[in-house]
Amino acid sequence: MDSIQPVRDSVLLHPGYLNFAASRVFSSLGFQSVAVAVGWMIYDQTHSAFALGLVGLCQFLPMVVLTFVVGQIADRFDRRRIGLVCQLVEASTVLVLAFAVWHQSLNATGILIAVAILGAAQAFERPTMAALLPNIVPITLLQRSIATTTSMMQTALIVGPSLGGLLYGLDAVAPFAVSFVLFLIASINVISIRMERRTAPRQPITLASVFAGVSFIRSKPIMLGTISLDLFAVLLGGATALLPMFARDILHAGPWGLGLLRASPAIGALTMSIVLARYPLKTGAGRKMFWAVAIFGLATIVFALSTSIALSAAALFVVGASDTVSVVVRSSLVQLLTPDEMRGRVNAVNSLFIGTSNQLGEFESGMMAALLGPVLTGVVGGVGTIIVVLLWIRLFPALTQVKTLDGG
Repeated sequence: MDSIQPVRDSVLLHPGYLNFAASRVFSSLGFQSVAVAVGWMIYDQTHSAFALGLVGLCQFLPMVVLTFVVGQIADRFDRRRIGLVCQLVEASTVLVLAFAVWHQSLNATGILIAVAILGAAQAFERPTMAALLPNIVPITLLQRSIATTTSMMQTALIVGPSLGGLLYGLDAVAPFAVSFVLFLIASINVISIRMERRTAPRQPITLASVFAGVSFIRSKPIMLGTISLDLFAVLLGGATALLPMFARDILHAGPWGLGLLRASPAIGALTMSIVLARYPLKTGAGRKMFWAVAIFGLATIVFALSTSIALSAAALFVVGASDTVSVVVRSSLVQLLTPDEMRGRVNAVNSLFIGTSNQLGEFESGMMAALLGPVLTGVVGGVGTIIVVLLWIRLFPALTQVKTLDGG
């Protein structure tokens, strides 16, 4: 009987999930491939670090501006159709880029405009797809489905940039042409998703409904605690943004070392997400999340102090693995505690928190490194993360009492 249970509970066998996962993975592969290509292209044209920074800013600003619009739309319309429109917009954008590169007419301004369009599409697509998942699988399979999706997305984060770099090396048009095909495959899959539960009826748009996602999160201490814990942990523990400095100046490892350091967190995250998909957190989920974030901080300190490339890679592996535990717990709690009619708005705010912590974490680490140096910056960030864990245990005691993520 026990041998049959994993098969019966497999999200991969659940109707609609494979289409959902394929849509997310192919879309991520396309986006990551294009991101590498445009980053290389704009630097090749401008030789400006500022221009590279503008690429990130053009991806981030649409999310900030559109957050509350995205939530309203995701809660009022068919989320599959929203995903379809986003992926078709992305496909059209990269196709235009492919033709512009082919005709050698693409300049830095055109690249930044295209990046802003892709950023706007991603600002709609990511929270909408996250809100769609509970309509596809039973609540009892939600944690397992989030962990499985996380493992697939981590694989895309590893493969996508490598694919983009390889294709760009073969031909400058290739990454855009291939990404066009990947976005089309994603769009076919998203519209093919079978829904287990329909979304709730539409609600009228009011000022209160626009900001309902923020109000709802504030009213739920468990949700506020887990989202804000992740926010401050990433803000403080963002030493991985300084990987080029560590690789060149401290570890003296060269470009190959930088590649190893960049891959290590993703490999750790992929490994842990596979483990959690096979062995979901059945007890003490809240406490395990706190332990995971504390380990994240400790591993950041080890990485900052390391002078060995092997130890640094191992520490970053632990950083990625421990962060994945926090991601799965946070994502599961957000989905479980949010009624379907509000999932779009709540996931939009959650996505804003995630994007803000990543971007501001890189900015904070860069500014601190300019003042303190990379090693002390990493140590301070890791210690700060552990302090935040201790404070959050006191501020959000209900979070330590969360036992299970199976909806029971």
